[in-house]
Amino acid sequence: MSADVLVDWDIAWLTALDELELAADEAERLLASTHLPAVEVPRWTAPTGLGPLPLALRTRAETLLARHIDVARRTAAAAAMSRREAAVVQQITAKAPALPVYLDAEG
Repeated sequence: MSADVLVDWDIAWLTALDELELAADEAERLLASTHLPAVEVPRWTAPTGLGPLPLALRTRAETLLARHIDVARRTAAAAAMSRREAAVVQQITAKAPALPVYLDAEG
């Protein structure tokens, strides 16, 4: 394998890890915010043709994986909390059944 191929391989992995890091940053920013409008999150597609992870990037990749797992856990917890809050709001705002406004004392 030539040196150019190894450099391209490392650059491809560095680029992929950079993109994953930016995605984690954005997810953490959204989790830290409250009352956000609905946001369109682009669908992530795994890069192809990267080959094996260079050994020099292993620690960074493992740290990034742990970070993504933590963000996923916190996202699931936030979604569950949001569903619970929505259910409470629904119960509070649900209208009581209509009550009669008069009494028919003759019939």
